[in-house]
Formats: sequence, structure tokens, C-alpha cells
Amino acid sequence: MIPIRDAICSEHFPAVNFLIIGLNVIAFFWQLTQGDHLNEALFFFGIVPIRYSDPEVSGQFTTFQQFLPFLTSMFLHGGFLHILGNMWFLYIFGDNIEDRLGHIRYLIFYIFCGVAAGLVHLLTNWNSKIPTIGASGAISGVMGAYLLLYPRARILTLIPIFLFFKFVELPAFIFLGYWLLLQLFSASLTPRNVGGIAFWAHIGGFIAGLLFIKIFDVIPRLGLSNGLRQYIQRKTTPRLQSISPYEQSDELNLYGVIRVTPREAHDGTRKLISIPQGSKKRTLLVTIPPGVQEGTRLRLRGLGQVDSDGNRRDFFLEVQITD
Repeated sequence: MIPIRDAICSEHFPAVNFLIIGLNVIAFFWQLTQGDHLNEALFFFGIVPIRYSDPEVSGQFTTFQQFLPFLTSMFLHGGFLHILGNMWFLYIFGDNIEDRLGHIRYLIFYIFCGVAAGLVHLLTNWNSKIPTIGASGAISGVMGAYLLLYPRARILTLIPIFLFFKFVELPAFIFLGYWLLLQLFSASLTPRNVGGIAFWAHIGGFIAGLLFIKIFDVIPRLGLSNGLRQYIQRKTTPRLQSISPYEQSDELNLYGVIRVTPREAHDGTRKLISIPQGSKKRTLLVTIPPGVQEGTRLRLRGLGQVDSDGNRRDFFLEVQITD
């Protein structure tokens, strides 16, 4: 399952989340420049358990060099698909956690989750000689925090079914619960001390996120974080909006309300909307034209109720401009 959008719009621009994504991209391009020295770089900057379990190997590194991989490993990746998948999940789930914690607390929370995931991987693969890299552990912590804070948030999800793809809107607790069960199942089948996906690091990061978010959520915001937030407050409405349709009189047309900000009304925008159709929901991309006014109705043909001749009437979206 691939998350496409969540229905919660962060109130502030996720500056730290984008900074983390940018650092990961820079580190990935740095990896591409290493050529024949890449394996050596990964052994130094990645988490290699034997560096800690074998006294002869650990003696070749200083205390700082032994701690460094727990930080640097979460910015390195094993390939294009690896970094693309990780950064997409961070983009989907990270902004809301940053919005809740503030920028500084979110950065510390993210690092703590990544370090905790690295420690779990170290303990569960004590004698491995294979470097482990990737932001998955830290991002798993972000997902754990999301599950605890927003369990019923709607996640627009792409589900591949053989050669077909289906969009489904799932509550966060179902999407993230399924993801966690998949990690647990995969970890139970994967032998230790072998290469591949670090499932136990994912599980460790997820649990760390569940624990750390309760602590970080009660720590007072730092003054610097509060100062930044007043300058980067978002001026957009949620990217994905669930529309509750209603009828007028005896018409077969349906009506609903879509919310936009004054800036979105002036410049125009696009929104994903979720409309109930029977026992299912249909997700559509709606274009809000520039210069739209309060109360303007957008006509969606063929999305209303069915008349006696079997023809579908229309669905009208009323634009509501809100700050």
C-alpha cells in the first residue's frame, strides 16, 4: 500500500521536515560520487554491528567514530527507490508531527527515533558484518507518533491489485497497523545477521516514536521554535477534503461545501475530494479556478443521484472562503 495524501493540513510550513529531506538528497548524491570507495564509506558511516561486538574491530575506532554512524546512517540510502520511498513517507507523515511539536522538538524527536532504531538493529544483529543505512528507522518513529496522535486521520492509499490500481481512503490506524504487522511478520521470517531490509530497526523506531511522542508532546516549546512559526504559518486548506453531500428540496442533484483560503481563491488551486457513493467513496481531483468568489458553485457532472430513467444528476460544490 502506498500513501498518497492525508486529510490533515499542517498549519505551518514544515521547514525541518523539508530540511531533513534535503539533507538526505544531498547525502545520496554524495554517495554517487564515491565510486570505488562507496563500500568503505558505508562501513565507516553506516551501522556495522561487528564494529561493536568484536573487540579487535572496535579497537580501531574512537568513541566518537563509534557513535557517529547512529547519526550519519539515517541520511544514507541503498539506491534510488530506497530514498524515494523513505522520503515520500516522511513527506506524508512528518509535517503533522512537526506542526504538533514545533520545529526544534521535532528535529530532536526525529534524531532520537533514528538512534533508537539503530540500537535495536545493533542488538538484534550483534555479529553482522553488513552496513545498515537508511532513514527508515527514524521515519518509523514519525509513523508511530502519527498513529498515536491522529489514529482516525484519513489516508488516501494506492493499493495495487494484480495489474490494476485502486485508490482507497483508510483511517490511519488501519494503514499504519497493517504496516506494523507486515514488519513484524517479515522480521520473524528474516534470519539475523544477513543483508536486506532492517525490519527490527523499523519496529524499534516505531515503538520509540510511540514512547517519545508522549514525552516530547509535554515538553514546552522552545522560544526559537515559537518565533519561527509566526513567519511560516500555512495559508492553505487541507489537500484532501471529505465532502458530506446534502440534498435541496426534492432535487436529485447533490450539494457539498469545499473550503479554500483567500489566497487559494485568488490564485486558484487543486484539491482532492472524497465523496460517498453508496457504500464506497470516490476520490476526485477538483480544480478551483483563479478569482473564485464566496458561494460560487462548481458543477461535477454525473455525480448526483439517479433519476427514474437511470441517469445521474450532478453534484455542486459550493466554495467557502475561510482564513
